Amino acid sequence: MNEQKIIKPRKLSGFMELQPKDQLVFDNMLDQIKSVYLKHNFLPLDTPVLELSEILLAKSGGEIDKEVYRFTKGDTDICMRYDLTVPLARFVAMHNETLHYPFKRFQIGKVYRGERAQKGRFREFVQCDADIIGNGELSLVADGECLKMVDEVFEKLGLDIVNQVSNRNILFGYIEGLGYQKELKQILTILDKINKIGKENAKQELEKLNIKTQDIAKLIEIIEKRGNFDEILPKIENLSTNQTFLKGVSELKEVYSYAKNMGINQNKILLDLSIIRGQDYYTGTVFEAIIPSHKEFGTVCGGGRYDNLASYFSEKNFPGVGLSIGFTRLFDLLMANNMLKANPSTNIDLQIIPLGNTLSECLQLQQYFSQQLQCEVAYENRSFKAKMKDANKQNIPYILIVGEDEIKNQIYALKNMANSTQQNLSKEDCLALLLKNTSKN
Repeated sequence: MNEQKIIKPRKLSGFMELQPKDQLVFDNMLDQIKSVYLKHNFLPLDTPVLELSEILLAKSGGEIDKEVYRFTKGDTDICMRYDLTVPLARFVAMHNETLHYPFKRFQIGKVYRGERAQKGRFREFVQCDADIIGNGELSLVADGECLKMVDEVFEKLGLDIVNQVSNRNILFGYIEGLGYQKELKQILTILDKINKIGKENAKQELEKLNIKTQDIAKLIEIIEKRGNFDEILPKIENLSTNQTFLKGVSELKEVYSYAKNMGINQNKILLDLSIIRGQDYYTGTVFEAIIPSHKEFGTVCGGGRYDNLASYFSEKNFPGVGLSIGFTRLFDLLMANNMLKANPSTNIDLQIIPLGNTLSECLQLQQYFSQQLQCEVAYENRSFKAKMKDANKQNIPYILIVGEDEIKNQIYALKNMANSTQQNLSKEDCLALLLKNTSKN
């Protein structure tokens, strides 16, 4: 008889897989983010993981093309989505006649990038996106609302962040005003990575573009403008007479005024002209949130305004503004640094333990409690001591002990596992106490 070969269980690198107790924390945090999006009247959207390659790669290029998971099924060329923005653009173009504008949507879902797996980088990860799309035009109030949501999301998660905000038109116009319109994209690319390569290397790269020494100094100086809005805005508004520059300053002032009116904590929002966001589609407001106590985490949320979301799929103009949280990476960083909120390691509020021949009655009690609580019956054929030990290991907060006397008298022993106290109560009183003392209150 041939012996079956045992395959060693293993998973692909770059794919997160959590223990159930950690998955509960992960899901709870996603629910908190979702609650903020819903509070601001964003509608849920769930686009397919698989898209036609012609659609998904329409706006891509360069490194992204190399990272996309792409395959064919029959004659169909298919890609796995690498972000949630292109599927949104396709959705808006397909359904634009039936959508109400501004169209406010959020999507929380997995995306896939076949890059080299390393610390902080995943091949499969959850993104939490929220976007506001206009039809032809979109008020800058939408930019302010996105900044407000970033503030509320991280407050909900119990994380102190600072949102660094700029407007790309300021640098666009400043560079044009210096006479380097042809070199604009190359200059922005260099300035965008100055924090990684350092000033000296940035200066050398700018020199290779034949940028004048005095202009290099001006470019370095302007992107170092960072601080309180009320302090920095007066220092930059007269740096150039270029119309694009002045448009950027005006937009930034307007967005800041909306943010203040929406009640954003002024200590959690900074003007930072070094925020460029490398993606070409950003055309106005841009922002990146960091955790000041852990700057090594880098950006934990980013986003901005784009002029035309669906230009590859429609001749209509759909301006938008949005934010995105790379949640899997954020969770991994928080877990590695012991920064996660304390959460119960189970979703069970009450476990019923039968004693003697009471299983049928325990199942009936489960139906009663399950209408308002997470409840289960420990029905396995094990000793009472083993079941109590297992419940304690799972951090189940309450145990209901049900023996034949309890069934006869309709009075049950309810044990608080945290402090080992026990009360004898009717099922109605048990439910009232549990609702008062659990998260269901």
